[in-house]
Amino acid sequence: MPQYLVAIHHPDNYNSSLEDEAMARDIDVLNEEMEAAGARFFAGGLQSAPRAKSLRKQPGGEVVLTDGPYLETKEHIGGFWILDAANMDEAVAWGRKAVVACRASVEVREFHTRPTE
Repeated sequence: MPQYLVAIHHPDNYNSSLEDEAMARDIDVLNEEMEAAGARFFAGGLQSAPRAKSLRKQPGGEVVLTDGPYLETKEHIGGFWILDAANMDEAVAWGRKAVVACRASVEVREFHTRPTE
């Protein structure tokens, strides 16, 4: 079965301390629903983007480490699920529920699959 990333996007200035009990309950309910359906493979929340470390290979082969996210954007991934879903439509249906539970934008992307021999 294909796997999909359902990523929650937060703005740069996202303040997780503003997440209330109702939101936490909604996310717990969604996690339980995903688990009961056999869809949830993995879920995790991420620390804020400024706490990230980025590594870039330089032309000479040296790897440079910098503080902060890899891309300079106005939004960053705040958490995600990896789901087993029959198709994109099913993954998007979970994504719609994630938008409501997390009160945030969501991106749904299918993982590459390797051809079987």
